[in-house]
Amino acid sequence: MNAWLAIAVATAIAFGTKVAGHLVPAGVLERPRVRRVTGALPVALLAALVVTQTATGAGGSLVVDARLAAVAVAAVALLLRAPFLLVVVLGALTAAVLRAAGFA
Repeated sequence: MNAWLAIAVATAIAFGTKVAGHLVPAGVLERPRVRRVTGALPVALLAALVVTQTATGAGGSLVVDARLAAVAVAAVALLLRAPFLLVVVLGALTAAVLRAAGFA
């Protein structure tokens, strides 16, 4: 498949999804179950993306390195209700220190 054709197909699918969202009746969107799912879905997708990017290497193999430790430190900081900027700094410092120590 040509790359431009793949881009055009992906664009059409994305546009179709957006249009379909506008065609859903308001009554369906106001149901409690739908509201819970639509509220939790972005968080779940982002968490899956973070885990995939953090813990996998080339070929999909599991990799335990400084990234995983940095995410763990950031998660603990979030659980302790630290400000977001502090969470980011703690994660970055953890990764930097571990990489400097040779734990790539």
